[in-house]
Amino acid sequence: MDQRLSPRRRAYDLGLRLCMIFCVGVTCALLIFLIGYIFCRGLPNLTWDLLSGQTSYIQNTIGILPNILNTLYIIFVAMVIVLPLGVGAAVYLTEYAENRRLVSLIEFAAETLTGIPSIIFGLVGMLLFVQKMNLQAGILAGGLTLVVMILPTILRTTQESLKTVPQSYREGALGLGAGKWRMIRTVVLPNAIDGIVTGCILAVGRIVGESAALLYTAGFGLVLSGFYKALHTSSATLTVALYVYANERGETAVAFSIASILMLLTLLINLSAALLGRKLKKN
Repeated sequence: MDQRLSPRRRAYDLGLRLCMIFCVGVTCALLIFLIGYIFCRGLPNLTWDLLSGQTSYIQNTIGILPNILNTLYIIFVAMVIVLPLGVGAAVYLTEYAENRRLVSLIEFAAETLTGIPSIIFGLVGMLLFVQKMNLQAGILAGGLTLVVMILPTILRTTQESLKTVPQSYREGALGLGAGKWRMIRTVVLPNAIDGIVTGCILAVGRIVGESAALLYTAGFGLVLSGFYKALHTSSATLTVALYVYANERGETAVAFSIASILMLLTLLINLSAALLGRKLKKN
């Protein structure tokens, strides 16, 4: 029996293939253009004084070291809080919860929260953490606001990764006499590490790129502070500093330099998380 396609069908398939190739080419070209444009405008303006100094109106200097440190501080605070909460909630909903209607309701609520604009989280964080809880604008208030923002992402990615672990793995571990928690800790979680790492990468990427929510909760401070002081002191992250320099001070060159650093920082964090996840899975 002749299985060859008709000329009309071959032409149709060829057209669709060319259309998809065109779409991929346009997407890649736009991505390369944006990355190249930012690096071409930002990298030539990167200097050691910019990276290691701080902004001073008296000395008329510009430095982004406080903003780099504030970004690392807020990543640390947010991930230390959200990672146990998100992974623990996902494990409970997947492995322990028996009321499927309640689980479905929580999943729907988590998916709904992921679509809410970040400015809404910023307003809620300002009202709750800064005004009601009397926390001053700083890393702690901003980190808690980001926890609320990225918790649904960690929860859903971890939950979907846990669901991909074959049920036979659980049955085999239980059949060998392992308790339920030991089964989850030694069998389920190691096989779901890829999804957990993916959720962490998405969460860190959103933290690094967030500005709207942090404008109301972390503040605009450009002064160099230690970790404990920055928790309760107005501290601008790199994205907030980019907004300040680009819109309020008209320092376009500095803004492009910060954008370049943000891209390099995001790439470094993603590569580190991927290597860590691969090592954990191998072990």
